[in-house]
Amino acid sequence: MNSYFVIGSSNVDLVMHMPHLPEVGETIINATFSQTYGGKGANTAVATQRAGGQVRFVNCVGDDAYTPAMLAMYEAEGIDIALVDRETGVASGTAFVMVGQNGENYLTVASGANNRLTPERIDAIEAEIATADRILLQCEIPPETNTRVIEIAERYGVPVLLNLAPARAMAGDDLRRVDALVVNEVEGRFLADEADLTYAGDRELARILRDHYGCKLVVVTLGEEGAVAATLDDNLTVPAFQVEVVDTVAAGDTFCGAFAVALTEGRALRDALRFACAAAAISVGRRGASPSCPQRAEVDAFLAQHED
Repeated sequence: MNSYFVIGSSNVDLVMHMPHLPEVGETIINATFSQTYGGKGANTAVATQRAGGQVRFVNCVGDDAYTPAMLAMYEAEGIDIALVDRETGVASGTAFVMVGQNGENYLTVASGANNRLTPERIDAIEAEIATADRILLQCEIPPETNTRVIEIAERYGVPVLLNLAPARAMAGDDLRRVDALVVNEVEGRFLADEADLTYAGDRELARILRDHYGCKLVVVTLGEEGAVAATLDDNLTVPAFQVEVVDTVAAGDTFCGAFAVALTEGRALRDALRFACAAAAISVGRRGASPSCPQRAEVDAFLAQHED
């Protein structure tokens, strides 16, 4: 089984589901509450593990009351948490999520212990990182930490999938060195605007970003319109699967985890994108962040029912 290092955030998620998202000053009293676990790093770790990878999670958690159950959940999934640092005097990352009737959401995050994942901590586990088959990164930890991971990965020839979520500025050299860059349309527009790039529409973003930043592969996810990908030699579009949307939280994380597994297994790019789109389609039909990620058998069965 291939080894995946997911280096990123974890959060305790406090989730409110409601008929519609509130306007400024509006109070909604008929919401329903649930407490789950998320964070883009943790969601990606669960998605990758369930899609068929063996994940080692690199993360920092706090000493609040929620953390022991969160760590137990990762272990129950089969995720290796030996490289998760337990911090004292700080809470684990915490997210407050409001989800409307059609799956749209507001999300606020208090980073907490996630900010303790520093470049120095990455230096301390360089030898372990060098053994990975693939590394997955997001942007809910200090940006200089991602830079250090990319430097180490390049040194040892380990491919990196970077999900630039949430969108934040990164050095062009960092982007050039990643094996795959995955963004949604909002994040893709952010990168294009940062570089003052001109493009006709979101479907052109993958090619424009690949040409400018020099990444080997750029994927732009477009929600119900599927995904567009650009490599040095090819541009392709894969349509989304039409499903009922319940909750879009973690759909992008699910896509990235499944996509990384498919790429590492050697699937052709179009097949890898379809596998990732299928996993994301299943996830949006469920509530919660990490809990919504599908198992490998579910994705395979879904694809069998939706053959080209």
